[in-house]
Amino acid sequence: MYNSSKKPVWYGELITSRGNTVVIYDTQFPEAPAGRVYFYNTTRDAIIEYEEGIVKPHLHELSAAALATAEANYGAAWNVAREAFMEKHSGWVEANNPKASVTKKPKLEPIIEPEAELETESTNDEDFDRGWSNDDLDD
Repeated sequence: MYNSSKKPVWYGELITSRGNTVVIYDTQFPEAPAGRVYFYNTTRDAIIEYEEGIVKPHLHELSAAALATAEANYGAAWNVAREAFMEKHSGWVEANNPKASVTKKPKLEPIIEPEAELETESTNDEDFDRGWSNDDLDD
């Protein structure tokens, strides 16, 4: 059905009591929570998370003519929605997909500030001569 290994992108029809709509499934979408699945809903122009057990029996293949029409009518909108969705979930995709391109962050160099000059005591003779005489020293 929609999880075909033959096609990375599957176009199909979701038939419900509310009406029929073309949906698109992409195998490169991040994995949805258990029991859920993501589809691009052409009526809503959005990628929506569906309950897999509920939606699966209502999914149907498109005929070749309907598939060509769907690709022509919804392809551009689908690509815009897909890019926005993948960008929003890029952290998940990079963390959970080893094949995803990972942009390495540049290594930050530590900032080393120059050491402040230490105040040194004056070593001129005047400081030594203040109030001291050789007579004050015991042998």
